[in-house]
Amino acid sequence: MTPPITSADLPSSDHPLPVSVSIVVPVRNEAGNIAPLIAEIAGALDGLWAYEIVYVNDGSTDATAERLADEMTRRANLRVVSHEQSTGQSAAVRSGVRAAHGVIVATLDGDGQNDPAFLPDLIAAIEKGGAQVGLAAGQRVGRKDTGFKKLQSRLANRIRNAVLHDGTRDTGCGLKAFRRDVFLMMPYFDGLHRFLPALVRREGFEIAYVDVIDRPRRSGVSNYGFFDRLWIGIMDLFGVWWLIRRKKPTPIATEVNRC
Repeated sequence: MTPPITSADLPSSDHPLPVSVSIVVPVRNEAGNIAPLIAEIAGALDGLWAYEIVYVNDGSTDATAERLADEMTRRANLRVVSHEQSTGQSAAVRSGVRAAHGVIVATLDGDGQNDPAFLPDLIAAIEKGGAQVGLAAGQRVGRKDTGFKKLQSRLANRIRNAVLHDGTRDTGCGLKAFRRDVFLMMPYFDGLHRFLPALVRREGFEIAYVDVIDRPRRSGVSNYGFFDRLWIGIMDLFGVWWLIRRKKPTPIATEVNRC
């Protein structure tokens, strides 16, 4: 029997092996979390899929770039996309998805609170869901944030759900999986990652949910601000509401063959 592919078996980026799954990790000033998280991702996925890890360095000013460069010398399936300056989490996720080679893309935050052990469940949910499932969303249980942050998140989720009726209790979890082509169908704007369930439903796809266990940040401090992390913004919220209401059925288009 042929042994399973592991990250160590993958060739250099000059001659990449076709991958089926891309793991996108947006980071800003997360130098202390780079190596441990990459090792955990490899531990969760080695032997299951041919995969790549795409880190997006969102304008870090610490040693994040150096740590990523060091890891790239060790791991042939690690790729790095760099932003000259920080443009936010949504922009970083989008850059990673656009650079990804996999048909399926999974995301997780780079601070270590999202456990990579749940990545296989999310990816499998997309594979098993077939064409009907456009998104597998992690739903956090046992959150390790402060009481104030939990309160903010609960309020934001309730307001969003009351307006959009997206049926999702936790859109802030970074653990998600989706087909790359579905993500690229979405209209892009800052804060997009908070509205993925509503926008995926808008396109006629179903959502699978996977309970995931939150854990404390391994090192460092939160690097995305109050509005970027928690408050979705009244204009964005009602902008998405408008997009949903203005959605028209997609016509079935066929090309006419020459006689």
